[in-house]
Amino acid sequence: MDTLELTISIDESNCHRKASLLLASSSQLSQAQIKDAMQKGAVWLCRGKSKQRLRRASKPLLSGDKLELNYNAELLQQSPSVPKLIFDGDVFSVWFKPYGLNCQGSRWVDHLSINRWVETNFHKISGKNERPVFLVHRLDRATSGLILLCHTKKAARLFSEMFSSRQIDKRYQAIVHGDFSTIPQNYLVEHPIDDKPSSSIFSFVNKNEKYSLVDVKLLTGRKHQIRKHLSYIGFPIVGDRLHGLAGDESRDLQLQSVLLAFVCPITKQRYNFVLDDTLRLCL
Repeated sequence: MDTLELTISIDESNCHRKASLLLASSSQLSQAQIKDAMQKGAVWLCRGKSKQRLRRASKPLLSGDKLELNYNAELLQQSPSVPKLIFDGDVFSVWFKPYGLNCQGSRWVDHLSINRWVETNFHKISGKNERPVFLVHRLDRATSGLILLCHTKKAARLFSEMFSSRQIDKRYQAIVHGDFSTIPQNYLVEHPIDDKPSSSIFSFVNKNEKYSLVDVKLLTGRKHQIRKHLSYIGFPIVGDRLHGLAGDESRDLQLQSVLLAFVCPITKQRYNFVLDDTLRLCL
């Protein structure tokens, strides 16, 4: 079985049974497969207006609940790329997100996301107690580099406000097709995305015979803004399957978050995280 979408209504006749048993008996899957799917975020419990992932097969069910199973064998069999801890600030942490790791889960799974990986593994790395994980900004699945996660609701609220008001300095680098040294430094691109004003600043860093390394600063935060702006000015990012050159699939997307700088809203301490050269994109 490759994919299965299943909904079970809970009433007085079945509320005493385990969720894993109910789902297994209503599908061609074993209890072991159901429990694995639960741990990886494929099972949802709908209760009133609430809808949450169900991970414990033993959680009591109530009449009026609904169980949802979104089973995708291919996704469930995948293993996540492993992020690297850069800094543990207790209420927040900074990580290197590798290419291919999602920032958040889908209705099918969440074990392939950085927030779930950190939630289940951070205590093993840090030697501290388990901590909740709150996502306060995002990188595309294909974008690698520095990402900040929060571990208290207060920190998540404050950092979210800082990202929204652009009080956190974020810088990126990209490897593009062509010779970007012909473009003036601090080159401002103002081109609307989805009919919204969008601005980016690009600067040449280095080049070889085919590609250029470019520094990027975003003045706005539209979806795929860097990719769209570089493509618009004739320098598509290497490996960009959406906005790049046709047939350009020899490398992963060459886009990376390389700097995060901010004053912590809780401790008031200034931080400046710059991605180590060993983790940088190479021409």
